[in-house]
Amino acid sequence: MPKSLRGHGTPKSRALWYTLGMFPLFLALKYLRPKRGIASVVTLLSVFGVTIGVAIVIIVRAVFTGFGDTWESKILGFQPHVVVRSAMGPVIGHELRASERLEALPGVEVASPSVATRVLVEHDKRLLAPVLLGVDAERAQRSVPLEMAQGAFDLAGDSVVIGVDLARGIGARLGDELEVYSPMNLVKKDEIYLPERLTVTGIYRTGQADYDQNYLFVSLPVGRDLAGLSRGANAISLRVADPQGLRPGQGLVAEVQRAVDALYGPGRCEVNTWQQLDSLIFNAVATEKNMMTLLLIFISVVAVFCVVNTIIVITVQKTNEIGLLKSLGFSTGQLTATFVLYGWIQCVVGVALGIGLAFLILNNLQNLVDLLARFGMDVFPKEVYGLDALPWRVVPLEIAQVIVLVVGFCALASFLPAWRAAAMNPVDALRKE
Repeated sequence: MPKSLRGHGTPKSRALWYTLGMFPLFLALKYLRPKRGIASVVTLLSVFGVTIGVAIVIIVRAVFTGFGDTWESKILGFQPHVVVRSAMGPVIGHELRASERLEALPGVEVASPSVATRVLVEHDKRLLAPVLLGVDAERAQRSVPLEMAQGAFDLAGDSVVIGVDLARGIGARLGDELEVYSPMNLVKKDEIYLPERLTVTGIYRTGQADYDQNYLFVSLPVGRDLAGLSRGANAISLRVADPQGLRPGQGLVAEVQRAVDALYGPGRCEVNTWQQLDSLIFNAVATEKNMMTLLLIFISVVAVFCVVNTIIVITVQKTNEIGLLKSLGFSTGQLTATFVLYGWIQCVVGVALGIGLAFLILNNLQNLVDLLARFGMDVFPKEVYGLDALPWRVVPLEIAQVIVLVVGFCALASFLPAWRAAAMNPVDALRKE
């Protein structure tokens, strides 16, 4: 009997393994026992490679999923769920009557008319060009439930509510006056629009740089004055109970379309959902996630080839033993299964460790980011990503996909070297030293 088979259980237990047809598993586990030698070092390195590869794939996919979730929640918290605009021009009339009619629809929580225009804001000799939103204060508070960092959402008179990054950019605080210049000075050369002096009554925070820096709120009359409108609004914004269930041309969206068609006439207004308005950012995140996953899968494939290398090493070391086993009557299939299981077990262990490592890193991800920032490595600047913290969410289906892919590919890749070793002529194998 080969030395590697001796001393592993009693003869009766070894006979039981063989009787049950589990001899390949018994031998694979025997070969995996730690020994001092190059095979053991290569085995450990291959398991470590699979662990790192699986962990990286899970972490990256979780972070990209978190980005999508966070941006979706920020958009749903700030932007309207459904927007009604005129298809015939920039102004939609009878906005209050239309808002009341739309609010009566089941599923619509609030409808708010708004005026939007880009303006020039000056304070303390600092200039920025955010988007000004003229809204009805009462309706807007229900439509956009903003978290106020300072002050209150008060739009009475010549008041303005700005974001924390906008306030920081122009050096404004509560009670300061801002000079707001209308873009109509550029549109109508023969008319002069004097700047509005607005008092800061509130500073809000959304946690997303784009919203905290590029928007300010004023009352609807002030918004009309700065946009050069005498009446009406640019759009009617709707907040609904189930924003995830919105489908263009279906369900509630179709009801809204029928309601505005009844008010203004067929084809005179268009209705868009938040998915349509912000499709670019979600498509970009999905594309980047898929491309990054594809690239990182190659890391796991390389790690799988490390497992294949260990099979090659162990088959070279066990050449004489393979010849002896074949001469004793063990089939090529049994020996092939032994070495396939040898590689497959390594892969399974690596995958399990990789999943554990991924969750360990994800649960401490923000601490790692903060630690790197202390050493001057700002890997997650808010100015670039527009978020206060690094988000992540693990999708169980994605983990299952990684497991199936890595383990399945490992089993397939292990088959060829295992079969070549098991198919050796026993006489030739016994002659090799």
